Amino acid sequence: MTKSLPTPAGFAAAAGAGVVLTVLLDMALLAPAALAIGVVAAFAVAVLFVGSSTADADSGIHRAVVAPVALVLAVLVGLFTGLVADLWLIEPVAYAIGALVGGTASAALYRGLATQLALAFAAVAAAGALALGITALVLYVTGVDPLSTFARMTDYGTQPNSLVTVVNTGTTYYLSAVAVAVGFRMNLFNIGVDGQYRLAALLAAAVGGAFVLPPGLHQLVIILVAVAVGGFWAGIAGWLKVTRGVSEVISTIMLNAIATGVTAYLLNTNRLAVEIGTNNIGTRPIAESGWVPGIPGGFMGAGREIFGLTLLAVAVGVGYWWLLNRTRFGFELRATGQSATAAQASGVNVKKMVVVSMVISGMVAGLVGMPQLLGASHYYALDFPVGLGFTGIAIALLGRNHPVGIAAAALFWSFLNQSSQILDIDGIPKEIAVVTQATMVLTIVVVYELVHRWGRRYQQRQVGRELGRERVAAS
Repeated sequence: MTKSLPTPAGFAAAAGAGVVLTVLLDMALLAPAALAIGVVAAFAVAVLFVGSSTADADSGIHRAVVAPVALVLAVLVGLFTGLVADLWLIEPVAYAIGALVGGTASAALYRGLATQLALAFAAVAAAGALALGITALVLYVTGVDPLSTFARMTDYGTQPNSLVTVVNTGTTYYLSAVAVAVGFRMNLFNIGVDGQYRLAALLAAAVGGAFVLPPGLHQLVIILVAVAVGGFWAGIAGWLKVTRGVSEVISTIMLNAIATGVTAYLLNTNRLAVEIGTNNIGTRPIAESGWVPGIPGGFMGAGREIFGLTLLAVAVGVGYWWLLNRTRFGFELRATGQSATAAQASGVNVKKMVVVSMVISGMVAGLVGMPQLLGASHYYALDFPVGLGFTGIAIALLGRNHPVGIAAAALFWSFLNQSSQILDIDGIPKEIAVVTQATMVLTIVVVYELVHRWGRRYQQRQVGRELGRERVAAS
């Protein structure tokens, strides 16, 4: 580890340099450019006076990969903070705050960013660049200007109302992806999220519309019903796997079909449904006491509301991280996912872990429909969003099953969906966004696997060098 100042002083020096330079340059340059230069200066201060605490801080790979990745991430963090703060603060103050956050992030990232994590970020960036390149090629071959198309999508997708839609859609994508990721970490492939959330939303909406309870209790009952139904439906697949050896891939696909049939059977005017509008039926509307108030988007100039249950999605992400990394259950889950036989030899009840993991995955899946149900529609009808479970699989792969990575992937996926809506007006097929999404998922899987293998060989070489040094010292 190399550093010249105590860590707190180094962090303060980096953040201070970034803020001062940003404020000075803001008088002559555009604010984003000034902020970017300020964060770069803060990063230089971090390199000189904070140093890195990683084991390979003096290696060539640290200089070639970790440092550039940390710099880019710090600039992006600063720009994002500045842009968000600029929505309700005056520009100089907003971008000064962005420089403060970006400068602090530059010191933190350079000091603690591990090589493997930096490689993962580099893999995502490479996959994204490749996906955009392929999309641009497809546009060019079909006679469409790629640059103007991307500019049009970016302009429309960053409008205030579009950003609210991106966050709302991204919330449901995030919950779906976390449900899938729980199974992935256990080496289980829960393809049944789609059926689990639709059946859970239907029954939760039916219960919520049947009674009027005090606010707070009403929402809680609806959410608990959804969680219970999703967990039960996924638990069937887990039980079949440990008792009959049925692959969870096959059982969850079949359970999706059964859930579709059960939903169609129950969503009938002779059972749980009532007439809603023209050519539409749904469950009885939930009373206002069961609604979850939205977050007004006026602070960013939007006329729409952000789903109140977006905060629930954040809590689910934090809970997912804590469960995996700070509990014995999470350790056993990850150990079983790496090697079931080794975990069993160390005393882990593998069959129990399979069932419990599937139940937890289903419980999270039960929440997927709640932001839409309690924040917008207030009933389950024929036009309730479908297909979110399969989208969650792609997003979990794209986010590498990490809560932060999944959040970024969910927002990116949602942004592509929303920004592509404007293309129809220009006569450009909006399905071009699907090309980008599919290409990025494919490339990230391939590129990340290559990077992972290279990183594993790098770790082995590092261990070999350490053992060599110990032998030399011993002799």
